[in-house]
Amino acid sequence: MPLHDPFVIADERTRTYFLYTSNEPSVSGVQGVGTMVYRSRDLRDWTRPVVVFRTDEQEGIWARDGGWAPEVHAWDGRYYLFTTLHDEGRVLPVAPAGRWGTPFPLPNHARGTITAVSDSLLGPFTVVDPSGPTPPAHLMTLDGTLHVDPAGQPWMVYAHEWLQTVDGTMEAVRLAPDLTGTIGEPVFLFKASDAFWLGEQIPAGVPHQLAPYVTDGPQLHRTPDGALLMLWSTYEKNRADADGTVSGGYVQTYAVSRSGELTGPWEQRRPLVRDDSGHGMLFRAFDGRLMMILHRPFENARGKLYEMRIEGDELRVLRQRTDLDGDEAGAARA
Repeated sequence: MPLHDPFVIADERTRTYFLYTSNEPSVSGVQGVGTMVYRSRDLRDWTRPVVVFRTDEQEGIWARDGGWAPEVHAWDGRYYLFTTLHDEGRVLPVAPAGRWGTPFPLPNHARGTITAVSDSLLGPFTVVDPSGPTPPAHLMTLDGTLHVDPAGQPWMVYAHEWLQTVDGTMEAVRLAPDLTGTIGEPVFLFKASDAFWLGEQIPAGVPHQLAPYVTDGPQLHRTPDGALLMLWSTYEKNRADADGTVSGGYVQTYAVSRSGELTGPWEQRRPLVRDDSGHGMLFRAFDGRLMMILHRPFENARGKLYEMRIEGDELRVLRQRTDLDGDEAGAARA
């Protein structure tokens, strides 16, 4: 199925998998920016997607473009959608050089994750605060995800764009108990260049050929031993593999907080999947197996499933589940 930034809920009550992704009008048949959801009983055959959120149906919303990286989380008897919106016409001031700024001007515009709520996994979802994103509006952020710490405190973990920082960061901000607002200031978790294996990337058009480091797609998972894993994605430079092939681009990697605390310290691990793959998340299948879903390639992306295993505080890929690859017609089955 065509999709970017997939997020799966395995709903025990209905024994149904719900796969959320950005609305693709050519697939859903519904025009507009928003979120659609595929459904399946077996992770192979999926229904035609249903649109559950549209920005043009949200009165007074601060941005109507984007609709990236939708996630749905159960919280306090309701379902909360996180998705990233942006408004290129709403220019952000260039921050001064330093921790939150760049040493030279780069185009910055309003971008951040909004929160919307519904009583159903099938929506419709209504934005809780149409006036702005959940992270601080002066920051250019994306890919917000929900994390609940051992004390029951909800957090939004998000990526702070390299367009503001050059070295992209992962950050977190406390959420109000009803998820409708934030408490306190953001907390720094780690920066992209902390990944020791990460080579220098120099995209076209970057001033002075300065190399940015990208943070994308955080998603957290607690291990049986109490460590905290964070899946995240970035870009690596082209490299020559042992067989002589050249690879690079988008990669799926992860980090570990052995303390189990969101604040870390975070230790970076080597990538789980390369081959222009990323923005993955973990979920438990109904048979108890730990699964990872991601998209590949970045352009014209499709969903890919992997069977995973946790060994202590390490995450391992057991195998790609190519047996769950459906045909192109599978997404149209009811």
